[in-house]
Amino acid sequence: MATVENPHRVVVLALTGLLPFELGIPHRIFGRAKDAGERHLYEILTCGLAPGPVATDADFAVHVEHGPELLATADTVVVPASHELGPVHAEGRLTDELAAALAHVRPGTRMVSICTGGYVLAAAGYLDGRPATTHWAYAEHFQRMFPAVRVDADVLYTDDGDVLTSAGVAAGIDLCLHIVRRDHGAAIANDTARRTVVPPHREGGQAQFIQRPVPDPQQAGTAAARAWVLARLHEPVRLSDLARQEAVSVRTFTRRFRDECGVSPGEWITGQRVERARQLLERTELPVETIAREAGFGTAQSLRKHVQAALGVSPTAYRRTFRRTAPSSDGPSVGAGSVH
Repeated sequence: MATVENPHRVVVLALTGLLPFELGIPHRIFGRAKDAGERHLYEILTCGLAPGPVATDADFAVHVEHGPELLATADTVVVPASHELGPVHAEGRLTDELAAALAHVRPGTRMVSICTGGYVLAAAGYLDGRPATTHWAYAEHFQRMFPAVRVDADVLYTDDGDVLTSAGVAAGIDLCLHIVRRDHGAAIANDTARRTVVPPHREGGQAQFIQRPVPDPQQAGTAAARAWVLARLHEPVRLSDLARQEAVSVRTFTRRFRDECGVSPGEWITGQRVERARQLLERTELPVETIAREAGFGTAQSLRKHVQAALGVSPTAYRRTFRRTAPSSDGPSVGAGSVH
């Protein structure tokens, strides 16, 4: 297991035609993840198919010190997007050079892609029979090219344990923060997000970013209702209460909310409650029954059900893993009841 003295090594594979922004995401997010003693939790290195300059989609190249042999030392490999994937994109197959590079990856290494980097993982067989995503504009082509992959074009990222994929561009930030959260808990992930000046967690999926007709500028959003409910999540909340905050019908509110956030009001509120429960499990010694009430789930049984569904572990197991001194962080205001 990685320690502060021997931090988890992330190796980023830089391919010709890479997008500089996406190449920088793992360095920025993992590089800002620190423990309470300000010690780095990850070591981030970059390699190419050969040492030397790697062309980007901009008017400059990046110089990479390491060749593909570095992949053999990785605990996590990240493949950012490239606009010049050649037969990987056009035919769904690896070049001999890329196949030889990926042969260095040790079994059990965590594999991560950002945007069209998912084509590389799919062509290498890492995504067969697994859920995956990519930029919504490429999702249909991605599914045709790799029919064995369970493509979900609606999500910002997928997590299938040792293989994770993200949608386009900034969704790579969401995925890397998710990995930090999974590895070290919500407090450190929130602190990392604060250092990077980005939201610690974005609700919804890609649907909110797909181009649609411009909405009526006089049509209100749902921000006021979301702020209202975050201040009283520990109370029972009905959908009609939320619609009342925006002075619209329940049907209109629900439609606007999904268009704006990519999920239903109920799904969004449940996510806020789970986040609140995570924070309380990490930072307090409160009994599970009390946390259930504070986070808005009402009963310990309900809390266990939702935490297990969202995190894959029980509240007790989560607390055992992440109950530690961590950088302070701010989060949603509190949690509560059910939406009817």
